[in-house]
Amino acid sequence: MSDFNLYAPEGANKKKRIVGRGSSSGRGTTAGRGNKGQQSRSGGKVYVGFEGGQMPLYRRIAKRGFSNQVFAKEYEVFNLSEIETKYENGETVNRESLVMKGILRKFSALIKVLGDGTLTKKLTVDVDKVSASAKEKIEKAGGTVVQAAE
Repeated sequence: MSDFNLYAPEGANKKKRIVGRGSSSGRGTTAGRGNKGQQSRSGGKVYVGFEGGQMPLYRRIAKRGFSNQVFAKEYEVFNLSEIETKYENGETVNRESLVMKGILRKFSALIKVLGDGTLTKKLTVDVDKVSASAKEKIEKAGGTVVQAAE
């Protein structure tokens, strides 16, 4: 016997149920849809949460509260370890250089630098936000932080 005689386990492949092929087939007339009603008709579907014409729960419950999600600012986050590998000594880390090096995808994105990793190069960091630990490490390496909004 060969090792390559592959087969599906018992019950994995079921025969397709054929409906609506005459009354003697056992699945004729209503073809398994039951008698009358919305779901027996073609195109008769109801949406998720439909309650038979009763006002659905999601519409009965009042919308309450305020969500700040619409106004939340999404930052593209970069760690110092990433910046250490991609930048040379004396370079400026800003939106244009991040796009040029292929690190930042969207030019319009807000940028934040985090302090994970070590920095040995003297860099000028000109981004939207810089974490306190990152700022400390950049200045310790002899670099400067230009636009770190608090």
